[in-house]
Amino acid sequence: MNIPKIFILWLLLTVTCLGIASPVYKIPTDTAHFYTVHSFDVLKYKLEIDLFPCFKTPFPTSFAASEVMTFKVDSALNSIQLNAANQSLAIDSVTMAGVSFTHQNNILYILLSRSYERGEIVSVKIHYRHKNVYDNAFYVSSSFVFTDSPPEGARKWMPCWDRPSDKATWELIARVPLSVRLGSTGLLADSTISADTLIYHWLTEIPVATYLITFTSGVNFQIHTKYWHKLSNPADSVPVRIYYKANENLAMVDSTIIPLTDFYSEKFGDYPFEKIGFATLNGTFPWAGMENQSMVNLMPGGYSDNSLIAHEHSHQWFGDLLTCGTWADIWLNEGIATYCQNLWVEHSSGYPAYKNSMNTLANYYLAHNPGWPLYHPEWTIHTPSGNTLYNEAITYDKGACILFQLRYVLGDSLFFKVMRDYISDSGLRFKNAYTEDFAKIVCQSSAKDLNWFFKQWVYSPNHPVYQITYDIDSVGENNWRVSLILVQTQANPVFFKMPVQVRVNFSDATDTLFQVMNDLNHQEFGFNFSKKPVALVFDPLRNILLKQAATIYRVTAVAGKKQFELFQNEPNPFRTATVVCYAVASQERVMISVYDSNGKKVTCLVNGNHIPGIYRLEWSAQGLAPGLYFLKMEAGRFAETKKMILVN
Repeated sequence: MNIPKIFILWLLLTVTCLGIASPVYKIPTDTAHFYTVHSFDVLKYKLEIDLFPCFKTPFPTSFAASEVMTFKVDSALNSIQLNAANQSLAIDSVTMAGVSFTHQNNILYILLSRSYERGEIVSVKIHYRHKNVYDNAFYVSSSFVFTDSPPEGARKWMPCWDRPSDKATWELIARVPLSVRLGSTGLLADSTISADTLIYHWLTEIPVATYLITFTSGVNFQIHTKYWHKLSNPADSVPVRIYYKANENLAMVDSTIIPLTDFYSEKFGDYPFEKIGFATLNGTFPWAGMENQSMVNLMPGGYSDNSLIAHEHSHQWFGDLLTCGTWADIWLNEGIATYCQNLWVEHSSGYPAYKNSMNTLANYYLAHNPGWPLYHPEWTIHTPSGNTLYNEAITYDKGACILFQLRYVLGDSLFFKVMRDYISDSGLRFKNAYTEDFAKIVCQSSAKDLNWFFKQWVYSPNHPVYQITYDIDSVGENNWRVSLILVQTQANPVFFKMPVQVRVNFSDATDTLFQVMNDLNHQEFGFNFSKKPVALVFDPLRNILLKQAATIYRVTAVAGKKQFELFQNEPNPFRTATVVCYAVASQERVMISVYDSNGKKVTCLVNGNHIPGIYRLEWSAQGLAPGLYFLKMEAGRFAETKKMILVN
């Protein structure tokens, strides 16, 4: 069904962070979770599956299976509905006295033998077959058989309640040829040989979301095993099982996985699951990596990619231990994991490498921003396409950059305390986390009302576009004043409140760094000095990653022949930044914009009233692709355009 637009607007206005000093609005719990609740709670899936035929020519995708699903009744019911894709699954029978079922429109509707009351435990057994179809969830090739389920693909290979909010335990009994090694979520309970068949028995008592369940199998898979010792109890160890094909280079993963697990455990608490599992697959695997609980799947060659390993491993905390409550909360998985992989860069390679990597993420976002917010309320109900849900610019890069900016706002000590408090919250561990949960814990743990931060960076789209204007005046012998005006010109109505840093450079080659809170638009600041300033640099360390900015220096009053003039930018061509000068001879509103070669406006550099003067504008083309651009100045009836070339 379609969500009413008025409800979307209400949800956007009321999703906020729990304040400390004063009351603020937040989503009521029953409303926030309304669309994730159903009338039963799945406790366990037990799957018995015959994969033997899938490894034999012509390698069909068909298999036979039976599933026992055990659930607890949340409210009185006499029937249940499960997700089961008609294209992929054929339901043969449902075993339970007096039961009947129908399977249509991708729903398995089961009429139970009687009415059940709240708190009762019920089990149903479903016999079904996977059809010989390719469905982008169950994959078969000559030597690999595996599943890959995000966001809602588990329904294509087993009937289930296929939403992230209902976690259940998992048990798998799988039949494969003797030459096959098979890994899955949880621990290997046993494996037995019967003639030419190997039967694997995997299970976990730790609840897992359906999209994070997997089994991964390959002919002649080899297994490299080692052990990680818990930081909280070094006598207790967790097995590390690395599945690989002959001739794969394991040097990177072998040297990384133990110190990486140590690092994340120091930051966020001990690794939370029974084993650490990784497997590399073949070219049919659609991702670089997938963070299945305790069993990560990687693309071919993935064991040589340090960042990929760090990203997927961090998901065991952010995504698996704490799983997004709805798809609107997916950034809590992917944004935080993307940030964590960069924390590992900082730890292993130093701050400059970390900062360069974060700048790259921000630049990608600025170049590819589709213009929607990080938290999209309609996704709590309607699952978007994979390309939208897993949009790199928003879900991954903007999400990571927001964590970087939160660290800047809080400072290192408080930021890591907040993250540790979030991941260790007893009400969330091994369960689901919603965006309002994260916001609430950030506020409570930091003892700060950061409602403004979440409202503008998470619940609102886009980013600030700063117009920074400053001038330098002599105010007496050896006394100077720098006047600074901060203006935001972005089209969306949200104002982005942020602490901002400015660096003032002096004629004696020294400099001073200031930090001010920019909490109003068109805000003015003044700084007095006893030596001559020569320049001001806005956000010199680029702590506000997600922004566009142009800095204007009003040099002096002017009364030239031309009322207005736009000078050619220098340098031109330019790589990352350029300087534009323009003259204003009378008070007027001035707009300076950048257009691409197709005539589309890329950004507005200047939009505001000017007093007479010559202005010097410093502009960074962060996020823009190389090519031809046009710089256009408009003031009253005046208009002038200059060509600019951005090169690699």
